Amino acid sequence: MSNSETSHTASMVYVTCGSMDQTRDIARFVVGENLAACGNIIGGMRSIYHWEGEVQEGGEVLLILKTRRDLVDTLSARVKELHSFEVPCVVEIPLGAGNPDYFDWIVSETSEGKARE
Repeated sequence: MSNSETSHTASMVYVTCGSMDQTRDIARFVVGENLAACGNIIGGMRSIYHWEGEVQEGGEVLLILKTRRDLVDTLSARVKELHSFEVPCVVEIPLGAGNPDYFDWIVSETSEGKARE
């Protein structure tokens, strides 16, 4: 696969979690299952959102997962299985241009459910 083809196969998946422990657990599961090549955890986020008819505010932890675009649906379903929120934020951000070697690494480190078989 050429570098330009590889770059169009990579995505980031943006996930918010309620605690650092849950974020770490989800990242370890999906990276361990080869559904994501990497997970970045960013703490200290405040979210203001509408839920159950009211404006809510709370602390959240951001998880950014790097994966292949063809694994996004499987990864999203797995995150939802592992997540404590009733409606977790799991959003794909397709990646365009960037370091072709990095995109190649994402592709080489992911395969659908390899560890789950």
